[in-house]
Amino acid sequence: MLNLAEGVGRETRPDQRRFYSIAFGSLRECQAILDLSYPNTDTIELLDKLAAHLYKLIQSRKG
Repeated sequence: MLNLAEGVGRETRPDQRRFYSIAFGSLRECQAILDLSYPNTDTIELLDKLAAHLYKLIQSRKG
């Protein structure tokens, strides 16, 4: 969440994309931790949807 907020505050698209990509990686890390410690398909599906939104956000900043 913090990387998304920081990305919004950046002026250039490459800077924004960088922070959004970091947020995407962090989301996948959290997803892996949750999958190992608390496997719940509803949570995994929700995180997959969030990852899809982040992916589209990253793609929209490619220029």
